[in-house]
Amino acid sequence: MGQELETNRDLSESSVLRDRFTSEEIFERVIVDADEEISRSFRELFFSGLAAGFAITLTVLLYASMTDAAGGIPIIGALLYPIGFVYIILGNYQLYTENTLPPVALVIERMASVPAMLGMWTVVLLGNLLGGAIGAAALSYGGVFSPDVAQTATEIGMAGINTEWMALFFKAAFAGLIVAGVVWLDFGVQNATARFLLVYMAFLAIPLGNLFHVVVASTEVVYLVLEGQVGLVHGAYNFAFPVLLGNTFGGVLLVTIVNYFQTPTFIQEDPSRRLGFREWLFTWNTGREKEELEQMLED
Repeated sequence: MGQELETNRDLSESSVLRDRFTSEEIFERVIVDADEEISRSFRELFFSGLAAGFAITLTVLLYASMTDAAGGIPIIGALLYPIGFVYIILGNYQLYTENTLPPVALVIERMASVPAMLGMWTVVLLGNLLGGAIGAAALSYGGVFSPDVAQTATEIGMAGINTEWMALFFKAAFAGLIVAGVVWLDFGVQNATARFLLVYMAFLAIPLGNLFHVVVASTEVVYLVLEGQVGLVHGAYNFAFPVLLGNTFGGVLLVTIVNYFQTPTFIQEDPSRRLGFREWLFTWNTGREKEELEQMLED
């Protein structure tokens, strides 16, 4: 009887574990996805990033609208903040700090070059910024906001600009940690409902924690510029730029900790599978073909 109970418990534990990915399995999925992302054409990356910038406009719109409707109560005002990010991640659009983080794993393992990663980051970020700027113009000139909501949107943006530079950096770094966590966990969930809840709860933490995301911040800066509240250079340097640095630092730090130090030893210990130092640092090498990469991970 005792042996039967022990066997049933082992089977139950095995069944539970089969519903979860190990860290090595998640890492393998990150590597294959990163290879696909970094190998995409600039045209694909840019227009996908542009669509993501448009989607972020929903976050700016709904955050200001809910905050105004809630009379400034933070937790209620923040309820619709994640909507733009839900569209982006479930729709597989390119967002700086989200889709741009998995390729860091390739670069850390010297399976893709630093210039290739930076090129991808730049194209995606430019698409995001342009999409957000177009959305901000629609909010400013399109009569989307009522006068009260427009005032609330201005106050939200000015609160960011009036925050000290170093405080912005560290607030954005924590937001970068959140986004990097979403990237890692997203490869560990297995259905759309779980993905939705993961994305919603994670990005809800950004406004509740008074943190900042660079694409939202840059959209707010453009809106304030169009409303005549700040100059473009002043807003970019004192708000968007420190948030950009903080998001990047926080995200890359967590990707390094989570991905590199949990790297399967069969990848980490084989120098023949890595780019040479000069090739890694100075050439535009986007890594292996997908089939070759998948075969390598299966060996």
